[in-house]
Parts: sequence; structure tokens; C-alpha cells
Amino acid sequence: MTESIKIPELRSAIDAELHDCLDQLLKNYPSEYGSMLKYQLGWEGEHSGLEAQGKRIRPLLVLLANHACGGDWRKALPAAAAVELVHNFSLIHDDIQDRSETRRGRKTVWVKWGEAQAINAGDAMLTTAHLSLFRLENDLEPMRLNQAVRLLQSACLKLTRGQYLDIAFEDQNDLPMDLYWQMVEGKTGALLAACLGLGALTSLADESLWRSLMDFGSKIGAAFQVQDDWLGIWGDNLLTGKSSTSDLVAKKKTYPVLLGIQNRKDFYREWETLSSVSNEDAVRLAVLLER
Repeated sequence: MTESIKIPELRSAIDAELHDCLDQLLKNYPSEYGSMLKYQLGWEGEHSGLEAQGKRIRPLLVLLANHACGGDWRKALPAAAAVELVHNFSLIHDDIQDRSETRRGRKTVWVKWGEAQAINAGDAMLTTAHLSLFRLENDLEPMRLNQAVRLLQSACLKLTRGQYLDIAFEDQNDLPMDLYWQMVEGKTGALLAACLGLGALTSLADESLWRSLMDFGSKIGAAFQVQDDWLGIWGDNLLTGKSSTSDLVAKKKTYPVLLGIQNRKDFYREWETLSSVSNEDAVRLAVLLER
């Protein structure tokens, strides 16, 4: 009979693994260096706690996939920690590139410590993510461990491609929808696919199964990004912890914006006349886009 599991138990185990991983890797490092990472993870600083930590969706997917494939989810904890660290690396750098001043209702790392230190903190988060995977070596044979490392590294490369496309598209007004989906596959789908792949792989499932789950994860990522794009314009700031004008101010080619451009009506005409978008412009554009 399959052991029943509860999400709060998994969340607690994920954070314990993250704490243990960072405590080991950052031992004897400057305290403020570690504080930047712990602040990003929601453990330290003003308004720290569950809301600041985020939902931990990606590491939960690792453990749930492992459990669904008949594995012992506890043995997948290093992989769960790794994907959460990769996710937070991407958030730190994303906030710098987008000039986002708040995330999860708090100041972003670059606002608190400056751009240079925030870039360094993001790099540290990425490196600790890859090192944390090697905590699997007691439970995985070398070939499977190499597969896990390669899987996560490939996801990270796709992540940077997605971010490149996202930034490059800011200067293109009429963007084909197929390029949008390529961007989404990199920015969101790749890491969610890796979560399910790593979960199944660490359960010792056959490669055909974990690759099928990765395909499923990529499709979840597409749906997730479309919803996130909607929240980026019409979401409640207090619930999302992020400004609802920042995407429009940055002239991001999100899914609703692309649909508005293709529609060639009031939103499109206003969008075309604006070389830059102020917060006031963004509020007006959101109304036109909704119509």
C-alpha cells in the first residue's frame, strides 16, 4: 500500500533540506553573504515567513512525482532543494533585468543590496543548486546521478534562452505567437519539466516514464505562464506581491498583450504610439486591453 503524504510535511522537509544544504556549503562564509540567500528564500528580514517563502511548487512537484512513481520521496529531497535554488536564482536575476522593486510583498534583493551583490547572490544560488544535487550520490548509482545533473543543467540553459527571448522581444511590436511559446518553454516549462523528470528519475523509474512526465511538465509550464501573464496585468498586488503595472511599463510581450496587438483595435493603437509606458499609461492600457 502506498504511503499517504501531506503537503505541509513535504514543505517542512524541503525547507529543512535547504537549510542543511546552505549551512554546509556556506560554512565560514560572511554572514551577510548568506543573509542575501536566506532573505530571498523568505527566512530572514522584514515580513519573512510562509508568504515570503513562496509556495515551493517546484520542489513539491519533485517529491510528488517521486512518490507517484513508487519511490521514497525523502531520497529525492536534494533534487527538490536544487530546483528551488535554481528557481530563486532566476528570480533574483529576473528582478534586476526587469527593474522589479518588490517580490512577494518585499523589497527585491537588488533593491536591498545593490545590483552587483544581487548578481553575485544569484550566481551563488545557482552554484549551490548544482552542488546540492550531489547529495543524491548515496542513493543513486553514478549513471543516474549523471542523468540528474545533465537534466538540471539542460533546464538551466533553456531557462536562459527563455529569458533572452523575453528581453529581445521587448523591442519587437508584432511578435509571432510561435516565438512566444518558445520563450515560455524556456522561462517556465523547462524547469517544471525538470522537476517531474528529477522526481521520477530519483524513484528509479524507467527513462520512458520520466521523459513522459517531463513532457507533461512542459505543458503545465505553458499554462502556468499564461496565467502568470494575466496576473501580471490584472492580478491583486496584495495577493501576488508584485506590481500589476510592471509588465506593461516594461512593454513585455505577454500573452494578453500579444492578443491585444493581433486584435488591432484600441489597445493596439495606443500601444503603438507609446515609446515608453508610465504607471499611468499602464493603468489605461490595462483597461483598453480588457475591453
